[in-house]
Amino acid sequence: MKYYLIGIKGSGMSALAGLLYDLGNEVVGYDDSLEYKFTLEGLKKRGIEVYHDGSFIPSNDFIVCYSNAINKEHKEIKRLEKLNLKMIRYQDLIGSLTHEFETISVSGTHGKTTTSLMISDILDKKYGTNYFVGDGRGHGDLKNKLFVLESCEYNKHFLEYYPKTLVVTNIDLEHTECYKDIDDIILNFNILAERADNLVLCGDDKNVLKLKTKENQNVYYYGVEDNNDLVVKNLDLNTRCSSFDVYFKGEFFDHYEIPLFGIHMVLDSLAAIMVSIIYKVDKEVIKTELNKFHGATRRFNETKIGDTMIIDDYAHHPTEIRSVLNSVRQKYPDKEVVAVFLPNTYSRTKDFMDDFAKVLSEFDYSYVMDIKCDREDPKDYPNVSSDTLISKIKNGNKVSLETVDVLKKHHGDVICFMSCANITPMIEAFKKTLN
Repeated sequence: MKYYLIGIKGSGMSALAGLLYDLGNEVVGYDDSLEYKFTLEGLKKRGIEVYHDGSFIPSNDFIVCYSNAINKEHKEIKRLEKLNLKMIRYQDLIGSLTHEFETISVSGTHGKTTTSLMISDILDKKYGTNYFVGDGRGHGDLKNKLFVLESCEYNKHFLEYYPKTLVVTNIDLEHTECYKDIDDIILNFNILAERADNLVLCGDDKNVLKLKTKENQNVYYYGVEDNNDLVVKNLDLNTRCSSFDVYFKGEFFDHYEIPLFGIHMVLDSLAAIMVSIIYKVDKEVIKTELNKFHGATRRFNETKIGDTMIIDDYAHHPTEIRSVLNSVRQKYPDKEVVAVFLPNTYSRTKDFMDDFAKVLSEFDYSYVMDIKCDREDPKDYPNVSSDTLISKIKNGNKVSLETVDVLKKHHGDVICFMSCANITPMIEAFKKTLN
């Protein structure tokens, strides 16, 4: 098959490109953006060409797949419509793959990417595994039977997927432009959950516990609380690692020392361990893969310049920002922690304004950039701005590429750059000031 992917630099689309290419398909891409994005690495490695000017003329056997970030009125979509090519949405194409392979869907408001990669690493060692992960990584082999799929709830994309095994890491209020309220989100998670034979659920999450299960399903709960099937005990979150024992159905299973920080990382590890038990992976394989796991792209990625530590993280929700803060406090308890936050979408900033202000006030200092949004009109949100957010933050300040020098006074501290938008130019500009 031949695919032309519109919006190929997006993390999901680039992962899909890699997966399709590895499965033996011809893949070509288009993207509006000319700037460097980390997702280009996987595309370059495979020799996948990316166009920016609409000059590629696909033959009539190409299938056009477009990202949901691309409006149907986009010039490239309109150009291709005139060629009468078959067009398919990104989530529909992924959904078709869930029928071809035994699919393990990893869902939840937070932690999907890390958990997906952990499971992929472990299962790949035993079986060989296809995967699609939201940090831009995708891999496939027609010989593989298993498919680990990060399943995003945005715009109900995950309802196109049909998993054999479903992981739900947590359920939080998010994507308020797509869902009415938390009950609406839980309702849609329920629709996905009823399709799976195996359910791996975080039993410490009050909203996950609201999911309905069926008698013919194999249901496993994991967490810190003793009433779960898979339980953490003797937890030690120290400056070197996160150390803990795991018990399965009351029996000691194994001890782990993972090079990751924060209780959220421990819970992600538990989910991966539970899936590994279901798929009968040896204990030593599980331990080896978790103990050498160093995280997903743009998830607590650390760079040290002189005595300053730079953290690059995808955090864009108050819960995720707090997880970053907790991880830094665990690993660097004696350092001041500085937040540099690029808000993404006016709707999220509006709906979580007070929550953002609360968690950013817990940093020693916080800097906020202007809101980044390509799919919303700021005129529809007249009282929503970074300035409004900053006014609510203790030690809150405005920052931009032009004023990045202001961060130099925090040399020797831990500076956390956080956003699901492209904050890389800001990080690179700050590195130059340090050098």
